[in-house]
Amino acid sequence: MSAILSLSFNSEDVVSTRLYFVNASLQRVTFSSSVGVSLPCPAGGAPHAVLRWYLAAGDDIYDVPHIRHVHANGTLQLYPFSPSAYNSIIHDNEYFCTAENQAGKIRSPSIHIKAVFREPYTVRVADQRSMRGNVAVFKCLIPSAVQEYVSVVSWEKDTVSIVPGNRFFLTSFGALYISEVQKEDALSTYRCITKHKYSGETRQSNGARLSVMDPTESTPSVLDSFQSGEVQVGHSVELPCVASGYPNPTIRWLKDGRPLPADSRWTRRITGLTVSDLRLEDSGNYICEVTNSFGSKEVTGHLNVIEPLRVTLSPKNLKTGISSTVILSCAVQGSPHFTVSWYRNTEPVLPDQHFSIQGAHNETLFISAAQKRHSGAYQCFATRKGQTAQDFSIILLEDGTPRIVASFSERVVVPGEPFSLMCAAKGAPPPTITWTLDDEPVARDLSRVRASQYTLSDGSTVSHVNVSSPQIRDGGVYRCAARNSAGSAEYQARINVRGPPRIRPMKNITAVAGRNTFINCRVIGYPYYSINWYKEGLLLPDNHRQVVYENGTLKLSDVQKGMDEGAYVCSVLIQPQLFITQTVYVTVKVPPLIQPFDFPPTSIGKLMYIACVVSSGDMPIRITWRKDGQEIVPSSGITIDTKEFMSSLQISKVSLKHNGNYTCIASNDAATVSTERQLTVTVPPRFVVQPNNQDGIYGKAGILNCSVDGYPPPKVMWKHAKAGIGNPQQYHPVPLTGRIQIMGNGSLLIRHVLEEDRGFYLCQASNGVGSDISKSMVLTVKIPAMITSHPNTTMAKKGHVKELNCTARGEWPIIIRWERGDTVIDPDRNPRYSITTSPNEKTDEVLSTLKLKPAEREDSVFFSCHAINSYGEGRGLIQLTVQEPPDPPELEVREVKDRSMNLRWTQRFDGNSVITSYDIEYKNKTDSWELKHATRNISPTNNQANIVDLHPASVYSIRMYSYNAIGKSEASKELTISTEEAQPDGPPMDVILQPVTSQSIRVTWKAPRKELQNGVIRGYQIGYRENGPGSNGQYSIVEMKATGDSEVYTLDNLKKFAQYGVVVQAFNRAGTGPSSSEINATTLEDVPSQPPQNVRAISVTSDEAVITWAEPPRLTLHGVLKGYRVVFWAVFPDGEWGEMQNITTIKEQVELRGLEKFTNYSIQVLAYTQAGDGVRSNVLYIQTREDYPGPPAGIKAVPSSASSVVVSWLPPHKPNGIIRKYTIYCSSPGSGQPLPSEYEANPELLFYRITHLNHRQQYLIWAAAVTTAGRGNFSDKVTVEPAAKAPAKILSFGGTVTTPWMKEVRLPCSSVGEPSPTIKWTKDSEDTAIPVSLDGQRLIMANGTLVLRSVKAEDSGYYTCTATNTLGFDTIIVNLLIQVPPDQPRLTVSTTSTSSITLAWIPGDNGGSSIRGFVLQYSVDNTEEWKDVFISSSERSFKLDNLRCGTWYKVKLAAKNSVGAGRISEIIEAKTHGREPQFNKDQPVFTHINSSHARLNLQGWASGGCPISAVTLEFRPKGTWTWQTVRTNATTDVFLAELREATWYELKMKACNSAGCGNQSSQFATLDYDGSTIPPIKSPLEKNDDVKKLFSIGCPVILVTLGVALLFIIRKKRKEKRLKRLRDAKSLAEMLISKNNRSFDTPVKGPPQGPRLHIDIPRVQLLIEDKEGEDKATIPVTDTEFNQTGNPQSFCTGVSVHHPALIQNTGPLIDMSDIRPGTNPVSRKSVKSAHSIRNRYSSQWTLTKCQASTPARTLTSDWRTVGSQHGITVTESDSYSASLSQDTDKGRNSMVSTESASSTYEELARAYEHAKLEEHLQHAKFEITECFISDSSSDQMTTGTNDNADSMTSMSTPSEPGICRFTASPPKPQDYDRGKNVAVPIPHRAKSDGGVSASSSSSTLPQRTLTMPGSSAAVAQSAAAAAAATAAAAGASSSGGAAGATGGTPGGASSSSSKMGGSRDSLLESSSSGLGRLQKRGDGGAGAGAYSKSYTLV
Repeated sequence: MSAILSLSFNSEDVVSTRLYFVNASLQRVTFSSSVGVSLPCPAGGAPHAVLRWYLAAGDDIYDVPHIRHVHANGTLQLYPFSPSAYNSIIHDNEYFCTAENQAGKIRSPSIHIKAVFREPYTVRVADQRSMRGNVAVFKCLIPSAVQEYVSVVSWEKDTVSIVPGNRFFLTSFGALYISEVQKEDALSTYRCITKHKYSGETRQSNGARLSVMDPTESTPSVLDSFQSGEVQVGHSVELPCVASGYPNPTIRWLKDGRPLPADSRWTRRITGLTVSDLRLEDSGNYICEVTNSFGSKEVTGHLNVIEPLRVTLSPKNLKTGISSTVILSCAVQGSPHFTVSWYRNTEPVLPDQHFSIQGAHNETLFISAAQKRHSGAYQCFATRKGQTAQDFSIILLEDGTPRIVASFSERVVVPGEPFSLMCAAKGAPPPTITWTLDDEPVARDLSRVRASQYTLSDGSTVSHVNVSSPQIRDGGVYRCAARNSAGSAEYQARINVRGPPRIRPMKNITAVAGRNTFINCRVIGYPYYSINWYKEGLLLPDNHRQVVYENGTLKLSDVQKGMDEGAYVCSVLIQPQLFITQTVYVTVKVPPLIQPFDFPPTSIGKLMYIACVVSSGDMPIRITWRKDGQEIVPSSGITIDTKEFMSSLQISKVSLKHNGNYTCIASNDAATVSTERQLTVTVPPRFVVQPNNQDGIYGKAGILNCSVDGYPPPKVMWKHAKAGIGNPQQYHPVPLTGRIQIMGNGSLLIRHVLEEDRGFYLCQASNGVGSDISKSMVLTVKIPAMITSHPNTTMAKKGHVKELNCTARGEWPIIIRWERGDTVIDPDRNPRYSITTSPNEKTDEVLSTLKLKPAEREDSVFFSCHAINSYGEGRGLIQLTVQEPPDPPELEVREVKDRSMNLRWTQRFDGNSVITSYDIEYKNKTDSWELKHATRNISPTNNQANIVDLHPASVYSIRMYSYNAIGKSEASKELTISTEEAQPDGPPMDVILQPVTSQSIRVTWKAPRKELQNGVIRGYQIGYRENGPGSNGQYSIVEMKATGDSEVYTLDNLKKFAQYGVVVQAFNRAGTGPSSSEINATTLEDVPSQPPQNVRAISVTSDEAVITWAEPPRLTLHGVLKGYRVVFWAVFPDGEWGEMQNITTIKEQVELRGLEKFTNYSIQVLAYTQAGDGVRSNVLYIQTREDYPGPPAGIKAVPSSASSVVVSWLPPHKPNGIIRKYTIYCSSPGSGQPLPSEYEANPELLFYRITHLNHRQQYLIWAAAVTTAGRGNFSDKVTVEPAAKAPAKILSFGGTVTTPWMKEVRLPCSSVGEPSPTIKWTKDSEDTAIPVSLDGQRLIMANGTLVLRSVKAEDSGYYTCTATNTLGFDTIIVNLLIQVPPDQPRLTVSTTSTSSITLAWIPGDNGGSSIRGFVLQYSVDNTEEWKDVFISSSERSFKLDNLRCGTWYKVKLAAKNSVGAGRISEIIEAKTHGREPQFNKDQPVFTHINSSHARLNLQGWASGGCPISAVTLEFRPKGTWTWQTVRTNATTDVFLAELREATWYELKMKACNSAGCGNQSSQFATLDYDGSTIPPIKSPLEKNDDVKKLFSIGCPVILVTLGVALLFIIRKKRKEKRLKRLRDAKSLAEMLISKNNRSFDTPVKGPPQGPRLHIDIPRVQLLIEDKEGEDKATIPVTDTEFNQTGNPQSFCTGVSVHHPALIQNTGPLIDMSDIRPGTNPVSRKSVKSAHSIRNRYSSQWTLTKCQASTPARTLTSDWRTVGSQHGITVTESDSYSASLSQDTDKGRNSMVSTESASSTYEELARAYEHAKLEEHLQHAKFEITECFISDSSSDQMTTGTNDNADSMTSMSTPSEPGICRFTASPPKPQDYDRGKNVAVPIPHRAKSDGGVSASSSSSTLPQRTLTMPGSSAAVAQSAAAAAAATAAAAGASSSGGAAGATGGTPGGASSSSSKMGGSRDSLLESSSSGLGRLQKRGDGGAGAGAYSKSYTLV
């Protein structure tokens, strides 16, 4: 059974040799006949492989002397040859190369080798036409015969190579595209340069012209298009599609009817569509649609993208056995439609009984029953349209007969004991193993016996037999047999199973005589003593042919019938004297035996008789005959006669067909035998075709016929003798090479006849039968006509006689024909030519001469001489070049200047000789040419020249000559040119430099002297450069317009503290004059831009540190270094920052002393100059060392039982390290013990229970903390007495607790007492204590701790814990402060420049946590792309640099603290300096106009402060539609060229910079051809110019009048609507206010309080709103704008209002409006208007409210409120007056935004204010009832100077409702003593210095006692102090001590105090007594620095 090998079969030891390909992709070689080619064999092998070349037809190639040769290394060389030696079989054919070694033989893909001749060809370019602005296409026309080999390498324009770019493009197909065709393009000639790919010859085309037409409306016409094509994957393709038309057509590309997909691989260019990195999906139909308004065209083509073929043959190498089945799979990748062919050892594989090719593409090769001869190299070739790919595999077939490689041995087993037998065999293909037991197949009892088989990776087959529970019957002889298609192998051994022995029944055996037979005694059971065999009672063996093995097997060798046939007995001795036996009968059969026979020699026609006799064998016997393995048919002339044991073969007449091998076959039941013999019939040789004399043609193939037959086939040998006189002298054997071969029929093949092949040939044949035969012949070689000598190129002079010679040889007669180009020369028709021919009989050559009389220009072509005879034709190609003097150049003027002009020329025809030089001659127009000036010997590589040293404004005549080696040309056409003005010759005078800032210098100067100006000075160029080290020395140039005789300019954006050199140049219309002498100046100093380097900090002690650093880089100091400043601040464990401090030094080291112990510090170092502080270094962190701790902050001791007390304490305020433990001291003064008892407590526990004390004995207890430095100071001592019954006491401490919002807070309240106390928590609200409500956010734990989750701002306040039992109670008060994100800063713009904006801001309230820094965001006004800048917390201003000139920017700012980022400030807008360009009306638009050109004066553009980036010009003739566009970056002059003469034009100019674009329109007319001007164009519309002017003047007047009237009407109606709205709002306000009135029963105590309107509105803000203008701008009234003055009798409150609406004499409308966060309340229109920017803060109005100290008690209007808790209704009439004050910028700082309010609150606020306005609108006075906002709280009060930047802190909670913001300015220093009588809370963090601490008698708990003045004069003062104190009690912390102040009156009035709660009502109470009206000592109300305040509710 054959094994099938899978493709994945792996054999690593296939062959030790290998074959390979060096360049399998080589498939085409083209070479020049004049160069030749060498081609290495693409195949190879290792070890050395034999390399051979073949033609594609299969013929091996041969050497042809001087034509073709194969080198020993396998390189094929084709030598250069003449056209007459061309042979298509050699020079245009397909070849392949083979490599052969022991592994096999492989062949390369076919390689097409083609020779290319030197052909006469010319390339030309046709003239083209194009409209101006369109595209022109020039194509290089190459003859189709050479188009495959000739390509365009470049294009020339007027002999100058064109560099692609700008408007000129070269396509991949060699075309030249000119885009945006201009008139000047028609002045040039265009040529293409080609190069022959193989010969390297270059050709230049004729010069083509371009006709440029004016645009005319037309449909599109396609100039260049693409066709269908095929391109490989990964390559690029260019699809040209260019069209012309007017208007310019648009091009749209489609693929398969759809627009092109968006892909970067698709590029649309002017040359068409380029697709790079092609993919298969790019295949399809491409359409180019060309469309304009008059029609459309389209170009269609199909692009087929193909993938290169790739072939993979598997398995790659295979080693297997004979008779196996091999499957080779050929995987082909690539484009479809390919064909697959198979080769073995380079021969095609043909299907037969072994080979079959299957698959859709014949991709699978099956080899069935593979034989040894099938080994070798198999190749799979895939072919598609000239593409070929292949792969090969080496197959090695070997004898794979199985062999046993592992086996089992005999063994003895016990029944039930499992055993396993293993047998392993190896072979090819892998064998199959079968098992037998005692010659019977092993029975597979799945329950006991199992067999398995598997194949290993090395091809071995392993089989197992497993017997799980052996029985006696499982014993015996086990045999494993391995079989495959190549043969078999066996192994056997006995397995004995213990048990009673017995013999299995044995079958009778049939044996074949002469062979070996084995008889097994099938004994089972064990043990037994022996096994014996008996025959006829005799113990065996009894002769040499019998063997008995130990296992009981009997072997009979060479079995004999008479002796070995019979019964055999197997006897087994199982016990002494006890045998068991079994008998088997052996029958012997005898096979046939054929007697030897043989065929005698015979010949044709004789008789033949042969007998085949069987001498022995069992009957019956069958005898048959075969010939050559086939049955003998009766018609073959053979008769067979068969009898019982004999058969005869008879042939009556022997012929050649009876030759062959005859086999006699005899068979019976025993065997089949055969005998084979050969019959040979001999025939002597004879000629079938005799050789005859023949002619051979040189270079062609020839066959010398000689055909013979005979048997055995005769051997033919050819001999050759050189031709001589008479008979041949001596024959020599013909050397058989690849060129000369003997064909199968005996003929001699000469593939390439040479001259030396001529002579006598002898054909001789022999086969050993009879005598040899031979016949001779003569071969005559005929030579075809061929050209042996001719010049390739030659020169002639025009007008001279020229001879062309050509020599030919060959068989006579030879005819010589001359051709000129493609035309045969006939001297009879053209007498200028003559031809003479003269033969040379000695050399058999013919000399022909063509004579030109004389040579003319048109003779510069190819001439060819043709030699013709009867056997062929040869050709010689001669290129004749006729030389002559050149044509004169065409001269034109490119540019005319004041003292020079630029000339350009085009050399048309160079006379076929290289131009050697040019001469230019010029003179004044009035002079004769005798007075000329000349420029000689101009280089021929130039096509332009400058004529210099001319006089400005002069007229010159110019002409030109060109020279070559032949002579001088005629003079060119004369040109007449006028020169231009000249630039100034003198520099500006009196240049002075003055530094202005650190980055600017002011330059002043005067104009140059008049006589040196050379025209009107238009402007100046200021050049400046840095003269310091490292500068490049290059000047930077700025330009300005001239304004007069004296000028000034400021240079900005210079380097700081750098020396600059400045020069100034003047320029006029002609150009720039000389510069002034350089003057130096140095910019002013600035702050350093980099911090000190290598900043380091070392902690020395617990309160000292050393800081060191290095100087910043010198270039970054920007001035003289004055010293250094070290800035440092503490960072406390809770994240808060301490006060920022700084130390100034001139050293690079400083020691910081007096630091907080064991505290983290942040340190920065900066350098400063005269200009100020520089950049700070990065923050450096350091921690001071540990020290002795301070005393515990508090201690309590309470009795817990009759013998124990519990002590609790607070950690030290200054732990000065890590607390390691606490030591508790207890002493009893009366006990007599001198030393106290000491107890150690865990530092984590702040309480300790002291036991074993004496009942009713007093004890002193104190404590101390311990760090690694040692024990600290003792705490206060407390006295305690143990008691069995103890009143409730709280161990926890009260105080201030600070936490960020949204966190969980635990307020401990641990208590003791007997009985156990109960805990109750309350929170102060107004004047009452409200129990804490318990919910999901509030929880009281079992130990009394109050847990507040996710705390919010409203959770701030005083919490009281009360512990109560029957014996007493105890309370503690905890002040909870919630930290929130900081409030929004107030952001303003300080200064702006062309590239920067400087911002300043005032921080808002820090939210109870130090501000960590600011985030500044800015963006261009019309975008939302914000950029972030991070700024230090100490900065209050920032400069945005590198901004765009003249651009609006949006800016916003937010602060960050430890809680997070606060609200973003209002978005403000600012614009950098600069505006769009404008054209100066005083400047002329044109500086020069002639008939075809116009020079524009771009210097007339004023830049507006921003550099002009681009200028766009559009112009057209009047009356036409199409504009021509010119774009330039120049700032001086630009030319408009190719204008029509005597034509009026329209011109539009647009100049752009970063600020915008400016426009300028104009009209101009070109001059007539004679230089005269033309009249203006009169249009019909201009006849009514007067009416038009009147209309243009009257329309604006009428429109303005109507606008004013309409505005008056609108204002009037708006006013009426507003009054109506106010009346409605007043009613709403009265209704809402009446619902808010309250009445209290408590009588009034103390002085009567002022009126108060209590409106509970959590979110409003007091604003000023303009209702008149369109802007709807809202401006809040802020705390910085309240100034309060007064005297003991009255006081006034002033509100400064800034708004442009007030200028219009309209009263302000005070409104509490809604401003959205993050929005700009000012509309874009007002912001962008320059006028609005100037007027926004141009006026300030002050609203002043005065009030007597005694409140009025009369009711006004309907505004009634009820006094707070006193039950008395009071009213107050407040009047406001408006007065004009000075301009101020404070309004800028007042623009803030807040959270929006609900609609109900907004209506209430507006109604409240509108009602006031309506009632007193006419009197400019307003009655207002003061509004105090409920739910007030303050988080922090800050004391400082009266600086606006530091005088205000504010607290806001942006996203939490119901929180007020309290802002207050600090008291002046002279008012400081007023705060002495006010008790304030102790700050939650003690400061090291500064400020005023609480009084010495104050408790550790916060005090809430306010001192109330007793006199009315002190009401305002005490109220202000009370407000401050109350706000502080509500949760504020002070950075420098108390923030409130109060004091007595000048009269020394006494004061009284009362207890007030910390609720919001207490704040309102103090406010109602005159809150915020702090009166200044002295008379009048004009004092400065008054205490100011404002409320802002957010």
